[in-house]
Amino acid sequence: MAFAAVVVVALDQGTKALVVANLPEGVVVPVVGNALQFLSVRNPGAAFSFAVNMTWVFSIISAAVVVAIVVYARRIRSMWWALVLGMLLGGALGNLTDRLFREPGFGRGHVVDFISTPWMMPAIYNVADTFICVSMVVFVLLVILGVNLDGTRSVSESRAARDAAAADATDGTTAADGTDAGRASRTADGTLDDATRDGHTPDGRRHDALGHDAT
Repeated sequence: MAFAAVVVVALDQGTKALVVANLPEGVVVPVVGNALQFLSVRNPGAAFSFAVNMTWVFSIISAAVVVAIVVYARRIRSMWWALVLGMLLGGALGNLTDRLFREPGFGRGHVVDFISTPWMMPAIYNVADTFICVSMVVFVLLVILGVNLDGTRSVSESRAARDAAAADATDGTTAADGTDAGRASRTADGTLDDATRDGHTPDGRRHDALGHDAT
């Protein structure tokens, strides 16, 4: 998770530094025709230039997201969840860095956006925003697939019900088969009778060779 976060922050801050140094604000630079353009702007709001008058609020939200991810990091045992939360952490840190240290002041800094894809959306965004969106898509997929933070897979309710029904049916069959075995007892010389030697105990339960309850 830490590796993914560091990579995302490095890519985000590196590209923003190049944009600030080489791309004047408001100048459109076609990269792949009209499909992909570079257009440097300063965004005081959230991702994709939303809510531009709530800079302080989004600074606090970004900080809360970072703290929450760090707290939950100790529970992660899944590579996929580590990657998802690492990308989300890196994206949040990338934009939070801008809000804390760029003009016009601490906590009110404007985020550098420069990626424009008019065919997909009218908003302008950056590398951090891109990784945040990708992490959210993978997040949803992991939830749908039932992958837990510790790497285990959750069993769906329908499957659990089928398994429980099958287990009940098996228990009922075993109990019916073991009715006569409940009369098993030792012979006068202390040896087990035939029913007990076949694996049935005097109380009607079937045991394996190691003595564990096979029913």
